[in-house]
Amino acid sequence: MEARGICKVVRPPGLTDYAEALAWQRTLAKARASGDLAHDLLILLQHPHVITLGRGAHESNLTASPEILQRRDVAVHEIERGGDVTYHGPGQLVGYPILDLNRHKKDLHWYLRRLEQVLIDALAAFGVEGTRIPELTGVWIQDRKIASIGVHVTRWVTFHGFALNVSTDLSYFELIIPCGIDAVKMTSIKDETSSDPDFDQVLEQVSASFGEAFGLEMEWEGVESLLALSLTGHSP
Repeated sequence: MEARGICKVVRPPGLTDYAEALAWQRTLAKARASGDLAHDLLILLQHPHVITLGRGAHESNLTASPEILQRRDVAVHEIERGGDVTYHGPGQLVGYPILDLNRHKKDLHWYLRRLEQVLIDALAAFGVEGTRIPELTGVWIQDRKIASIGVHVTRWVTFHGFALNVSTDLSYFELIIPCGIDAVKMTSIKDETSSDPDFDQVLEQVSASFGEAFGLEMEWEGVESLLALSLTGHSP
């Protein structure tokens, strides 16, 4: 697909605190909507252990007690994205696209299906066949869920995004009912391939698949630029 624009890709090193990443997203989405951010953006990172509750979350789907969460060093955040409850942590690739859908397609269902396609295409490069399940957002390997998606859109600019289990410790999903789906079984690239995937290779493939799915030329940007932008709201 011929590129219709540029998307900057930023990868913060190590683990990024969830509250810090959320603050970045909110500032950047406002900057994109106002035109102060001149290009689409994709942030790819890993978080420390954290559980997030979306707008549709039911408290009963957070099954672990506060004592267990504290003992396992798991933070909890209530946020504005759609969906129910999910987990983020080391070994999981989290993607936060700041996309102006006015320049793509003003259709939230189209956007969700495009995100699913990004992950399906990326998984195929590692020999994993991802699929969709009708009426359920996300990516599956038969009846096992490998990626979750939850987004928020303001003035047709997106934030929040997707989480792909690469080598995630899946035991942390036992603290919740993932996405509010009873008896759902979570999986990862590591579990599906019985090998230890190279996280950087998965990240680079997801970036490439994102560019293909949205018709964007992906350009890597230093994290210093992201930090400056999130503080000022203006493109450097």
